[in-house]
Amino acid sequence: MNPEPSEAEGRPVGRRVFLGTLALGALGVAAAPTLQRGLEGVLGAASGKDPTGLTGLLPNGGGFRYYSVAASVPHKDATDYRLTVDGLVDHPTSYTLPELRALPQTRLVRDVQCVTGWRVPGTPFEGVRLSRLLDAAGVRSTAKAVRFTCFDGTYTESLTLAQARRADVLVALRMQDKDIGHDHGGPVRLYVAPMYFYKSAKWLSGITVTDAVEPGYWEERGYDVDAWVGRSNGRGDVPTS
Repeated sequence: MNPEPSEAEGRPVGRRVFLGTLALGALGVAAAPTLQRGLEGVLGAASGKDPTGLTGLLPNGGGFRYYSVAASVPHKDATDYRLTVDGLVDHPTSYTLPELRALPQTRLVRDVQCVTGWRVPGTPFEGVRLSRLLDAAGVRSTAKAVRFTCFDGTYTESLTLAQARRADVLVALRMQDKDIGHDHGGPVRLYVAPMYFYKSAKWLSGITVTDAVEPGYWEERGYDVDAWVGRSNGRGDVPTS
């Protein structure tokens, strides 16, 4: 007589159960983008009201995590957003959101690498090359660097002038093939493709040309000023571009 099958061997799966499992799986795949967007929205809204930064530790389906160093960040849109370009330039300028959108746009698709370890592969960004805005402003011969300020009132970043003129550095207006939302640093953020993501300042409001690099918010707290992915901050990540 054959022994009864053990729990480890499992029980036969009926046709109805099997088909039901397939249906649930298909439903999960179909619903995943909606659920992902919903989760990102909830986490983003929570992070905007979380001065502790603990919501930044929570992962979500899109792979991104939310960080803000300010207790709250105002919302900006086409009615009140302005980006200023000033400092060591001949033609200080202020751009509205429609004016930025009217300029030639560049699309890049690169991995995003955070210095804390998470990575989001193949993320599309679109926007105006920073070099175009610098050229339009007329950078003076004494200039050596660019400082970035943000309308959260707290965050800052910097690049050398040579870094800022790279073709893979954008004043980004779109991310993942849609306008950049508030939670991801919109309506306009910096995108520095070959560097760790803290260099890609969210809620960008000011571009100031300077005569020396001024360490940004996280550099003042120990992060590397030159933040090439895989070649800085003691990390060996695969480069993003």
